[in-house]
Amino acid sequence: MIFLLEIGTEELPTSFVDRAINQWKQIIPTSLKKNFLSSESIFVYGTPRRLAVIITGLLDKQTDRNELIKGPSVKAAFTEGKPTIALEGFLRKQNVEIEALEIRSTKKGECVFVDKKIQGIKTTEILPELINAWIGGLEGKRFMKWGNGDFKFSRPIRWIVSLCDSQILPIKIENGDSVITSSSFSYGHRVLRPGPINIPHAASYVDILKSAYVEVDPARRYNIIENDIKTIAENAKGVIDTSHELLKEVVNLVEYPTAILGTFNEEFLELPDEVIKTVMIKHQRYFPIKKISSNQLLSQFISISNGDPSKSTIITQGNEKVLKARLSDAQFFYASDSNQSLSSYLPKLENVTFQKELGSIRNKVDRIINISKQVSNQLQFTPQQIEEVLRTALLCKADLVTQMVYEFPELQGIMGQKYALVSGELEIVAQGIFDHYLPRGHDDQMPKSLTGIVVGIADRLDTLIGIFGLGMIPTGSSDPFGLRRAANAIISIAWGSQLSINLSGLISEGCQSFLLNNPEQKSPLKSLRNFFAQRIQSLLQDEMGIDYDLVNAVLGDVESEYIERAFQDITDLKKRAQFLQNIRNNGILEKVYQTINRSTRLAKQGNLGYEEFSPSVIIDNNLFKKLSEQQLYDSLINLEPTINFVVTNKDYDLLMKGLINIIPLVDEFFDGKNSVLVMDENQKVKQNRLNLLGILRNYGRILADFGEIVKS
Repeated sequence: MIFLLEIGTEELPTSFVDRAINQWKQIIPTSLKKNFLSSESIFVYGTPRRLAVIITGLLDKQTDRNELIKGPSVKAAFTEGKPTIALEGFLRKQNVEIEALEIRSTKKGECVFVDKKIQGIKTTEILPELINAWIGGLEGKRFMKWGNGDFKFSRPIRWIVSLCDSQILPIKIENGDSVITSSSFSYGHRVLRPGPINIPHAASYVDILKSAYVEVDPARRYNIIENDIKTIAENAKGVIDTSHELLKEVVNLVEYPTAILGTFNEEFLELPDEVIKTVMIKHQRYFPIKKISSNQLLSQFISISNGDPSKSTIITQGNEKVLKARLSDAQFFYASDSNQSLSSYLPKLENVTFQKELGSIRNKVDRIINISKQVSNQLQFTPQQIEEVLRTALLCKADLVTQMVYEFPELQGIMGQKYALVSGELEIVAQGIFDHYLPRGHDDQMPKSLTGIVVGIADRLDTLIGIFGLGMIPTGSSDPFGLRRAANAIISIAWGSQLSINLSGLISEGCQSFLLNNPEQKSPLKSLRNFFAQRIQSLLQDEMGIDYDLVNAVLGDVESEYIERAFQDITDLKKRAQFLQNIRNNGILEKVYQTINRSTRLAKQGNLGYEEFSPSVIIDNNLFKKLSEQQLYDSLINLEPTINFVVTNKDYDLLMKGLINIIPLVDEFFDGKNSVLVMDENQKVKQNRLNLLGILRNYGRILADFGEIVKS
């Protein structure tokens, strides 16, 4: 049997079409399997006006099956060998005689079971309930009601086609006073083939819709559009200059795509390319064309029509008229904005609210300047570099109040860079204004300039401190201020730039400044540290594939002092995590793990601080009783210069070589012929031996807390 379901709607949002298709690809096979219905293949389709699924090889009924059904325990089923009320009720419910029972052992004791043969139910009796669940199970943004019912969907449902081969399967959706019932009638293209179209058989659905100027397969529409725009661009002696995302979006805007070439006045090419492309792509869904030999735009574009191909000339003229109006506006904005220096827009930022309790954007700029100064001092920038960073921080938000960015918000940062150059600002300042917004998303490019790196960190950190300070901490999936993204960006920027950012110091100073301006609030310091620890852990484990225990070993517990070291240099934190993963993968970690871990566990019994590295200061060799103690002590003395070098230069390969060399002497100390009992009755001897192990533990802690590492 071939089954067809089509849900006809008013025009759906483009993002929902893809989302619904992907959801049905998961929901429907699972639903069929759960209900013992098998099929050969499942095809899910979608257009702006419909969602459809075709299931081939669907059996007429469920497969017959045996099901082992558990009843009451033997104690509850029988009293003095006679059936209890509980057992009789079970027998009636399963419609079997007592002779059909089996007694089987379970974790909770012996219970009665019945091995029951269940006859499969007809598919047509099961599908109506499943279909309602398939439709009702779809999720998306901003679902709506219509009519006077409570039913919600992305857009109003107008028709349903439900066919088992050529037979209509009765389906209905009740929505208040109106009821939508299934039939065999679909609808063709809104312009080219309006009105109902009969689908005589489920197998003919795709072909009949195609004859009615509807290509229901998104993959097919994608290929058509991709090939057509490529051909048109080549004929125009150019190539398409756009992303894959626009093509995906346009696919779900049309049912019968026609690619059309349009032109615009060359004078508009004097505008920055980013402006032209933003108008075309974001606002009009047009495909820009650039020269084959360079990235320079041509004064041509391609639009995808969903109308009558014979009217393409009229459609093109309309598209050109709309684009001309948009570009004329942009041209006016650009000329008007450029008549003033970028710095002249700063006073207007006082009239733009960042957040009610945190003040205006101008207030935020002042805070960004302060944090940028702290970062610059941390990184020991030259006076010239500091001046460039602070100028970038001052101007980083000025373009928000320009006419161009007010009309096209997507151009924030981009226009800031352009207007900075027009105003005569240094190129490094202009680049920083653009860069400080990067990365804008998960896969976006990272900032390249020092100015953009520092100001970008400062901007995001100010947002995090302020919003956390007001108690608006993200919960679950709710994160309206994008705080997770902001924290991830700070960490990724620091890692990508290889700068030794002291995140702990920045957070502490930022929280102190917040409390000075908001004395009625509580310090967000602890919450922010926990939040950043979670983000670092997630990035190391999920993005970089570092084993969880190795992440714990370099990050430490949130409440421990070890995390403070991690926060003081988050770039070194990443380096240590990657190094640990590498030496685990190549087997080197295994050579030192057991000995260092054993030493770490025992050293906890002593009182040696974690910052002690000098054996000669801590250890009293007059208390040695065995040769192994002296040998271990001598080896630690010999290793100390290497340790000092490693601490300064973070050369963890050298550290690991030193630890590997000392391992045999530690093993002799523990288990050799001259082994010692660490927990000696003499307290001074005991503490001396624990101090030996404590020094070794501290050497290991330069790389990681070995107590957190799990044996491979």
